[in-house]
Parts: sequence; structure tokens; C-alpha cells
Amino acid sequence: MSIFATKSIEQIKEEQLGEGSGGLKRVLGVWQLVMLGVGAIIGTGIFVLTGQAAAANAGPAIVISMVIAGVTSVLAAFCYSEFASTVPVAGSAYTYAYVTLGEFIAWVIGWDLILEYALGAATVAVGWSGILVTLLGQLGMSSAIPAALSAAPGTLVPVAGGDPVTAVVNLPAIVVTIAVTGLLVIGVSEAASVNAAIVVTKVAVLVVVIAAGALFIDTSFWHPFIPPNTGRFGEYGWSGVLRGAGVIFFAYIGFDAVSTSAQEARNPQRDMPRGILGSLAICTVLFVLVSGVMVGLVPYKSMLNQAAPLVLTIEAAADRSAGTPWQSTMAVVKVLVTVGGLAALSSVMVVMMLAQPRIFLSMSKDGLLPEWAGRIHPRFHTPHVSTIVTGIVVALAAGFTPIGTLGSLVSIGTLMAFVIVSFGVIVLRHTRPDLQRPFRMPWVPVLPLLSAAVSFLLMLGLPRATWERLIIWMAIGIVLYFAYGRRHSRLRIAD
Repeated sequence: MSIFATKSIEQIKEEQLGEGSGGLKRVLGVWQLVMLGVGAIIGTGIFVLTGQAAAANAGPAIVISMVIAGVTSVLAAFCYSEFASTVPVAGSAYTYAYVTLGEFIAWVIGWDLILEYALGAATVAVGWSGILVTLLGQLGMSSAIPAALSAAPGTLVPVAGGDPVTAVVNLPAIVVTIAVTGLLVIGVSEAASVNAAIVVTKVAVLVVVIAAGALFIDTSFWHPFIPPNTGRFGEYGWSGVLRGAGVIFFAYIGFDAVSTSAQEARNPQRDMPRGILGSLAICTVLFVLVSGVMVGLVPYKSMLNQAAPLVLTIEAAADRSAGTPWQSTMAVVKVLVTVGGLAALSSVMVVMMLAQPRIFLSMSKDGLLPEWAGRIHPRFHTPHVSTIVTGIVVALAAGFTPIGTLGSLVSIGTLMAFVIVSFGVIVLRHTRPDLQRPFRMPWVPVLPLLSAAVSFLLMLGLPRATWERLIIWMAIGIVLYFAYGRRHSRLRIAD
């Protein structure tokens, strides 16, 4: 059997949805799917990485970077929506690749998605830790978490009134990962309900940031809007705008996580496209407005290496309100934004750690991973073993890896998935024109090709070290495929 052999959509549906499949429960409606998407999107990207990208790469033009990243996401979202309505099963891009480009490419994308979901959750956990430390400082409890236990090993952590401390582990990031893992083992319906409550909170917080921050914008901080390039690619100028878009692309990651829950949607053909596109539309508008307010409240370079840049900007607005009727209100807003940041990142972790085990579930059913990865808990109806394994991996990555390294790896992994899914739409249109497509992407093949091209362009804008790590990760995955996956593939055995 060729390593590029494909599975039919009918076969995948039978395996995952047929009798005796031990399937997941269909408990998610369109509103919950939109909330899952918003829950995954609004998080570390806007609360942490946007400020970092503005400081190191794009300056005030981070607003343009945000638009570029948003357009890239919209193009990919159309591709995901067509697939999610046509192939309403678990697995997301992995499953889409299997039915269009073959088993080997499906393995590559499944392995690649670990970068997006598992390391994405780890990135969020590190951001959560930073905001928790900031909140404790606002409440006069800075000593509650020792500086040495608040960041990745080797990180210099500033200490008020003293010399910086070298961290040894990020303990809060590990603790929050354990808590989310426990929640996801109990059940997806419960997790979705918790997520929906948190999403309402954090959307309200971003609206408050936009409204309150706009009152105290200093337009001089917007000039020059595109700072001159320093002579190095990616440090300001238009190359900085491109690299900034690649870095803060992490802010938009999450809408594709909705597609991993297709097997748990009540009416996937109708609701999956609405969930994907609806969540992305809400977040794109919020992100562009928030990024404009951020660079209008503080000099963009002051956000470099800050644990919570968005909180830093609203603190600047609160300071600027001194002596005005808004002073007492802004003092409250400052704390609310920090609390909202914790809520925001908590819900992102829920969705990303919900998505990863469902990729493992699909790969296990195909024989590419061991049987334990696909076990469903008899009481909770969740993939409990792979959820716990995911939790362990996320906890280790979050506790011992800097946020910048994690964020870039997640962005390049997701962009790679977008490229493959975009080509998959074109292939499936030609190989299976007979399929019922409740949602059809317009202007095929023009828009899918544009989606692939823009995603690849953003990949090229990321640092060389990120590419090197991606290549090493992919090489490990390919070795595992030929050592285990290909020999145990059910498609190969059946052949």
C-alpha cells in the first residue's frame, strides 16, 4: 500500500460514527461552538504576545500585522468550514488530509497539530502564570509566589526593591494545567459550560479595555506608525510588520479547534461553519481595536519582555486618569482587566486541551497510534487516557520552556496545517465532486490557493530558529511513522 493512500469519507464516518464505535456524545449546539472558538482565540495572543510583537517587530503598525493575520485566518476558516460540514467527524486537519492527500501527509499534519494544541496550551499556561503574578502584585501579595517558581529555568525575574532572581520552574503554569486536565476528563459538556461563562467575562473585559483605554490615548505614540527598519529583517519596517503578523498569528489560533469537536456537535453540517466563522468574526474586530488602543497608551518599546503587556497598558490609562472624574473607575478597571486576563487564558487552555486528545483519538482509530490513545471513559465519555497524557506534556512544556519559544513554534505549526488544509479543499473538489457540501467555499481554487500562499508567507517571516525546531520535530515524527504508524495502519492491514 502506498504511503499516500487515502481513506474514503464514507469509511471514516462508519469508523467514527457507526455502531460499536464507542462514540463521543453529541452535546454541543451552535452557541457553544461559537463560545468554544472565542474561548480558544481570545487569550495569550492578545493579552501577551501582541505587546511583545509590537515592541520587538512592528511598533504601532502591529495594527496592520493584526489585519494581515486576521485575513489569513479568514481564508483558512473558509477551508475549515467546508471540510467540517462535509466530514463531520473528530480529527480536524488530520482527518481532512487523510481523505484528500493520503496517510503520510495525514500523519505529518497530525504530528504537526501537537505543536498547535499541546504547545499552544503550554504557551497559554505560561501567560496565565504571568498575569496571576501581576494580579497578586496589584493586591499587595507579591510574595505569595516566590520569583524563582514563576518562570522557565534560567529566566531573570524582576523583583521589586531587589536584584532579579533566576527562575527554576514555572509552578503556577503547571498547577493550572493539572486543574484543566481534571476538568476535561470529567466531560466536554461540563467543560463547554465553564468555558461559555468565562468567554462572556473576557469579551466584556476587552470591550472595557477598548472603551476605557480610548479615553486616554496619546496619539504621539502612534508616530512613526511604521518605525524605520534597524537593518535586520523583522525589526520594524515592513519586514517587521510581516514578522509581527507571524508572531501574533498565535492570537487567532483557536477557531480551527472548533472543527475537532465536530463529532460532538448536535448538527455539524449546519453548526460547524457558523461556529468557526462566527467566533473568528467576533475576535477579529476586537483584536484590531485592542491592538490600536494598546500602542496608543504606552510607547511600544516599553512592552518588551513584559509578562502582561495588556495589563501594563491599562495601568498606564489608570495613571493618566489621576485627577479626573475617571480616577476611581479606572482603579477598578485595572484590577478587572487582570482578573479578566486570567479568565481569558483559562478558557483558551480548556479548548486547546480539549482539541489535542481528539486528534489522538482519530489517529488511534486509524492504527497510527496505540490503542490506548483512543480509549473512551465508560462513565464520562471522554478520551481520558490521551487527555491525561496531553496534560502531562503541557505541564512539562509550560513549566520549563520560555513563552517566546513556545509561541513561535505554535504559530509555524498552525500555519503549516492551514497550507495543507487549503490544498485539501482543491483536491477534494476534484476527486469527490459528488459529495454533499452544506457549506461551500467560494471561488475555488483561487481562494484556497491564496490561503495557502498567505499562510506560507507568514511562515517565511518567522525566525530561522523556529524553522530549525520545526524541521527537527517533523523529522522525529517521520521516524515514528515508519517505525510504528505505517506498520500498524488499519488501512494498510485491510489492504
